[in-house]
Amino acid sequence: MSEPILVAEGVKKYYPIQGGVLGGKIGEVRAVDGVSFSVRRGETLGVVGESGCGKSTLGRALNLLEDPTAGRVLFEGKDFASASRQELFGLRRDIQMIFQDPYSSLNPRMTIGEIVREPLLVHGRGTKAEQLTKVQELLEIVGLSADLLGRYPHEFSGGQRQRVGLARAVALEPKLVIADEPVSALDVSVQSQVLNLMVSLQRERNLTYVFISHDLSVVEYISDTIAIMYLGRIVEMGPVEAIFERAAHPYTRALIQAIPVPDPDSRREHVPLEGEAPSPVSPPSGCPFHPRCPFAIAACQETLPVLDAVAGGVGHQVACIRNGEI
Repeated sequence: MSEPILVAEGVKKYYPIQGGVLGGKIGEVRAVDGVSFSVRRGETLGVVGESGCGKSTLGRALNLLEDPTAGRVLFEGKDFASASRQELFGLRRDIQMIFQDPYSSLNPRMTIGEIVREPLLVHGRGTKAEQLTKVQELLEIVGLSADLLGRYPHEFSGGQRQRVGLARAVALEPKLVIADEPVSALDVSVQSQVLNLMVSLQRERNLTYVFISHDLSVVEYISDTIAIMYLGRIVEMGPVEAIFERAAHPYTRALIQAIPVPDPDSRREHVPLEGEAPSPVSPPSGCPFHPRCPFAIAACQETLPVLDAVAGGVGHQVACIRNGEI
């Protein structure tokens, strides 16, 4: 089995809250609160959770767009924090990102050709002629005609723009791509096209993905391993089959039950969650999910559970003091 290409160890990201008469720190937002995992080369880790759970902040921390408050991120065994400026430049070449909104992630003043060529220009890859040839090849790989090089983003549909984002992300032949809600802004019919394209690129280029989404059904399609986040923490993680067949955390079960099923006769039993997710400014004591959990006991209000192996599940972990016995 291959060594992990990406490792997160106790990653935290807190944002200070300023206020009071003197404008000092009066609190903090715990966006990411101690996340650990590893991803092996060529695999896809899906990160799932409700809006505000910290998954997008985690994605930016993995790419060093956000400096972690604590913990560390290792890429191919190299700690980001100890990397020199030159090493960071190389890491940014090997780790690329696809953003959620295909409308705002592309510069409206640049043509499609200029957008896709920009990474090659910044990293000095080839002559101008070689770069233009590469851009044409990249556009064709993602299903766009090279004749569109001179057009601007506003002339494209959302799906076409996200294809341009994909072409830009793989231009430098990266080893890891962090995709932050890459299909959430697209129509359902277009989502499948983009997902299939991502799967195809992964197979051809041995790419590793961290795929962030609020849609568990999308993550099921593309992922090898799934991490479920709630209030800045991973509450369950395991192979995709284990998560869907033997979900051990009440929150994971609620997410699975909420997936729409076209056939009324095959709908899952749905137990809706009560209330809303607590604020990351003042998380509850003990298990962060206990105020909404229908299976909570008194100990859940006092004990903060950590990820522990689920009995009989290889690589399957859950942060619940009842460990799936519900």
